[in-house]
Amino acid sequence: MEGNGSQEPQSRLHLGVVDHESLQQTSAGRKKGGWITFPFIGVAMLGVGVATSGALSNLVVYLIKEYHVPSVDAAQIANIVNGCLSVAPVAGAIVADAFFGCYPIVAVSMAFSVLALVVFTLTASLPSLRPPPCQPGSNLCEPATAGQMAALYAGVLLMCITAAGSRFNQATMGADQFESPADRDVLFNWFFIFFYGSSVLGATVIVYVQDTVSWTLGFGIAGAASVVGLAGILLGKRYYLRPPVRGSPFTGLARVAVAAARKRKVTAATSGESNFYHGPRHSGDGDGKAGDTNVVADPSDSFRYTH
Repeated sequence: MEGNGSQEPQSRLHLGVVDHESLQQTSAGRKKGGWITFPFIGVAMLGVGVATSGALSNLVVYLIKEYHVPSVDAAQIANIVNGCLSVAPVAGAIVADAFFGCYPIVAVSMAFSVLALVVFTLTASLPSLRPPPCQPGSNLCEPATAGQMAALYAGVLLMCITAAGSRFNQATMGADQFESPADRDVLFNWFFIFFYGSSVLGATVIVYVQDTVSWTLGFGIAGAASVVGLAGILLGKRYYLRPPVRGSPFTGLARVAVAAARKRKVTAATSGESNFYHGPRHSGDGDGKAGDTNVVADPSDSFRYTH
C-alpha cells in the first residue's frame, strides 16, 4: 500500500505536462502510436521545413545573380512559386485522404525533397547548368538557355511536390497517432512551432551561407536537412498507427462534376411527358373503388417524388 501511494504522486507529476487524459497511453501497452512516434515525425517536420525554406527563400536573388533574370521577372517567378507552395498541399491532402493514407504520401514527398536539393546543388556547382558570369564593368550578361532554366524549374517543381505531400499530411499523420484530444492539441502546437521555426532557420542561416559563402554550400546544407528528415520518417515506420483510408469529400464533388459533364447533352422531359414511379398496383380484388386500400393513387402535380 505504501509503495503504491509513493508511486502515484510521481506518476501524476510525470503526466502533468498535459492536464487531461494523456501521456499514460504511451506506456500502457500500446505497441504503435503515441508519443514514441513524435521524435521521428518531429525530425521529419524540421528537415523538410529547413530544406524548403533554404531552397526557395532566396530564389529571387539566385535568379538575378546566377541566371541573369531581370528583377521584375524574377519577382514574378517567385510569386508563382509561392502560390504553388500554398495551393499544392490541398491536392496532396486530398490524395492522401482518398487513396493512400498519410504515411506513404509523406515518405514519397520527402524523397522528392532530397531529389530537389540534389538538382539545386547541381545547378549551383556545375557551370554548364548556369549561364557564364557577366563580364566585369559590363551590363551585358548572357541569358540562361532553355535547358538551364528547365533544370532550375525541375528543382522548383520537385519542391512543390514536396510541399504538396508533406505540409498538411505531416500534421494529420501526427494526429492519427493519438486518441486523446489533449495529446492532439499538444501535437498541433509542436507542429506549428517546428513549421515556423524551420522556416525561420532556413530563411536566415542557409540564406546567409548562400549570400556570403557559396550557393553550393547553402543548397548542400538544405539537402543534408532533407536527408535527415527522410531518414527520420522512415526509421519510425514500425511505430506508426496507419488508420484505413476514410475517403475525401472532394472526390464525391469530383464525381458529381464528371457525371454532370457526361450528361450535359441529355435532354430532360417536359412536365407533360414525365413518368414517375409510384409503386405497383397490387393484384387482387381492388379495382380502384372507394375503400380499396390496395390501389396506389397517381402522383399529383403539387407534390412529386422522384426516385
